[in-house]
Amino acid sequence: MSGSKKRVVVLISGRGSNMSALIEAAGDPHYPATIVGVISDNENALGLRAAEANKIETKTISKAEYPTKAAFDDALDAELVRLGADIVCLAGFMRLLTPAFTEKWAGRMINIHPSLLPLFKGLDTHKRALESGMRVHGCSVHFVTAEMDGGPVIAQGVVPILPGDDGDKLASRVLGVEHQLYPLALRLVALGKARMESGQAVLSGVSAEGALLSPGSASDEVDIQSLARMTP
Repeated sequence: MSGSKKRVVVLISGRGSNMSALIEAAGDPHYPATIVGVISDNENALGLRAAEANKIETKTISKAEYPTKAAFDDALDAELVRLGADIVCLAGFMRLLTPAFTEKWAGRMINIHPSLLPLFKGLDTHKRALESGMRVHGCSVHFVTAEMDGGPVIAQGVVPILPGDDGDKLASRVLGVEHQLYPLALRLVALGKARMESGQAVLSGVSAEGALLSPGSASDEVDIQSLARMTP
């Protein structure tokens, strides 16, 4: 499959734990994508060191070096083009992108968000889920559009909210699901089984019967390596 693998660039601002999950999944020779670069707007992001340890090219583009958001996005776009990106994955990238940028990369840029969208867009999602009285919470991978956390959803993972949960406990459980869900969603996009058409996410050739990661395996116990071995 190596000749048909999609080239993926990951954008981060911090520790890059979801980036690391994508790198791990892409290490399987049957996975349909390869991580060719990691870009951060923060030169001190711990995820840059993790990417370098995996021999992945890294780049810092600091917003302080550019007078406007548009200028920053132009520099980011130029780097993505230089790396030959087919797909862009936002993984804790704490910067809003301009409409012109999101339009150029529409259908080729995805993000993971720690809530069951369209609930709880933005920050403090775990605290807000607890305060709302929700009995379930989770995470979503979606195509990126100009609206913050508003693009069409590709896949979601669900966790129960348990008695005694606080924000940290809930966040930790959701993060474990994020690390399974993001490789699954990227796989679907790389294979063309998830695509954006007319502002909607269109899925084909997937089955999610009984799944807590949807769409995904019929098993409740899904791990990254089993997702990577799933054939087209």
